[in-house]
Amino acid sequence: MTARLEKVRAAAGRWWPLAVAVPLGAVAGAGYAVVAPPSYAANSYVVVVPENTTEPGVAVNFAQAYGRLAGQPQVLGLAAADSGHTGAELAALVHGTTSPDAPVIEIDGTGRRPGEAVKAADAVAKALITFGNTSSKETGVKLVPLAAAAEPQAPTTPSGKLDVAVGAAAGVLVGALGMMTRRKLTAERGPGAGEPVQPVLPQPSTEPTAAEPVLPQPSTEPAAAEPVLPQPSAEPAAAEPAPVPEPQRAGRRK
Repeated sequence: MTARLEKVRAAAGRWWPLAVAVPLGAVAGAGYAVVAPPSYAANSYVVVVPENTTEPGVAVNFAQAYGRLAGQPQVLGLAAADSGHTGAELAALVHGTTSPDAPVIEIDGTGRRPGEAVKAADAVAKALITFGNTSSKETGVKLVPLAAAAEPQAPTTPSGKLDVAVGAAAGVLVGALGMMTRRKLTAERGPGAGEPVQPVLPQPSTEPTAAEPVLPQPSTEPAAAEPVLPQPSAEPAAAEPAPVPEPQRAGRRK
């Protein structure tokens, strides 16, 4: 059980930047999908018809040329009155695309509301037709409306699923960069720099220890009183009296 917990802790310490960044990125993407204003898109179509020739390549070439002109000021100025926007505003809302094998020009219009997107796309398509047909005698082609824009039913942006996926992908990128940076710093500091320091416990020695000398311990019993020796007196000793001679007894005379 302890070894498994150690493995789990090691994996968490290694992968935590990625585990934190991915959910945060997904949450940020979901928040953007909720807060961002909706945007609608509508498409209007114009077809280029040749007048003096039956070669399809001529119409396709002119369609690509007029498709590039759809976002130019010459065309946007004519569409400003019908769209309710200025030419500069239409430049950000409308753009034209073409097909490499069909003489069709697609005008893409965007807006905060469905009707605004439809109005912008149709106005630019009408202005492009007017601009192109002024020189139809010289070019030999004529621009004709193919299909008007239909009102969109749902916004194109934001998309909840797409924004969450983009946020999660951004989280993966940020988490991977964080892991790479952390590994680089760990490699520069040396192995084990990012791991907690384990306490070093003393190991029991297998060699026999030398016997320590036993020192005498002080006795707690009271010491025996030492005998008091007589000290020599400093006063002169008194002179002893001289012995008195005993009287000799007189011997008997013979």
